[in-house]
Amino acid sequence: MLLAVVLALTSPTPVSAQPVSFIRDTELENTIRGYATPIFIAAGLDPGAVRIYLVNDRQINAFVAGGQNLFINTGLLMRSEDAGQVIGVIAHEAGHIAGGHLVRVHDALARSTAESILAMVLGAAAMVAGAPEAGVAVMSGGQNVALRNLLQYTRTQEGSADAAAMRFLDATQQSARGLLDFFHVLSGEEMLVATRQDPYLLTHPLTQDRIEALEAFVAKSPYSDRPVRPEFQAQHQRMLAKLHAFLDDPAETRRRYPESDTSLPARYARAIVAHRTAQTDKAVEILNSLIAEHPDDPYFQELKGQILFESGRPAEALAPYQRAVDLLPDAPLLRLDLARVQMATDDQKLLPAAVDNLRTSLRLEQNRPFVWRQLAIALGRSGQMGESSLAMAEEAILLDKYSEAKFHAGRALQDLPAGSPQRLQAEDIIQAAQNARDNR
Repeated sequence: MLLAVVLALTSPTPVSAQPVSFIRDTELENTIRGYATPIFIAAGLDPGAVRIYLVNDRQINAFVAGGQNLFINTGLLMRSEDAGQVIGVIAHEAGHIAGGHLVRVHDALARSTAESILAMVLGAAAMVAGAPEAGVAVMSGGQNVALRNLLQYTRTQEGSADAAAMRFLDATQQSARGLLDFFHVLSGEEMLVATRQDPYLLTHPLTQDRIEALEAFVAKSPYSDRPVRPEFQAQHQRMLAKLHAFLDDPAETRRRYPESDTSLPARYARAIVAHRTAQTDKAVEILNSLIAEHPDDPYFQELKGQILFESGRPAEALAPYQRAVDLLPDAPLLRLDLARVQMATDDQKLLPAAVDNLRTSLRLEQNRPFVWRQLAIALGRSGQMGESSLAMAEEAILLDKYSEAKFHAGRALQDLPAGSPQRLQAEDIIQAAQNARDNR
């Protein structure tokens, strides 16, 4: 399910002061992860240790911050012409991680949440773009204004990251033409004034010598003429279709993917647009045709479930969501969505399965307040009040609501058996909340 978790942040430039959000979507995240994993391995990084976040922002940008956190804007993805360009950018950012270019700010950000990291980055970008008041506003909340230069890498570091990207691409037998093409796209932005430039240029200054070095590498690399892997290209086309269909005006998407276009990405996009324009039966009809052709595609099953669920038909959404989970059992978002559908049916017999799916989602991604809240609701409906209060305490501590965390953990202690792991968990939350308040 395409989920946008809206943050109270402004855009990096005063020209486009729009809310910024993270996008959570299993297919998009798995696509980017598939592109990135060979690069991370070539860079000597543990792919599982690098967290990838998709930022709902139309500006071209990608950056790493707070240790091994990779942020990619939807604007960059939607401006990319093929998977090779996205892979090239990922290789460059991996070069920054492998080169230790974040050491100076690592301690300041390593323990921060993705939301607070994004706030600081946007604030720094606003300052660099010539809007210091906006930057300070975004970075408010006790953050150090010295992070103004958070991602202004030196030319030496940029050249080093480029050189590393070339090595990683060669090591994975992929062409660097995508990265070069991306640089050419950016070169047209350099003539714009700072407040209109994309943040990528503000944080990653592009110089002619960098382009020339990459051109020289492409001219001699044995892999420069190797095409992007077909499966990567297919995933890229699906990703673009999904992003445009969910984020663009429906009329614009229809022009981009007219009825005459019978390709898979075009039909995918039209199904989403039909859903967004309340044409549920048409959307389901398109999805059914895609599922008939690709019965083992979990993302078509997921989208069908999403359309039915959001159209007020949770009972019908159960089967496609269950099928999606069967195909991708380790996808935490799918587990969450299936649990929400199971709870929405108001069928008490489905509550144990919903609880199991929520616990599995949390095992795969623990620090997610919304999932803890859903688990609290499911446990409460099941009559497990002690564990429900414990889940509420977990949600509160993740949101830095320490008084609430102590309250709910205290209620949990009244119902949880002595010596149980859950009781010890509640006691730990009370102690952690007290320590956090004392250290303020």
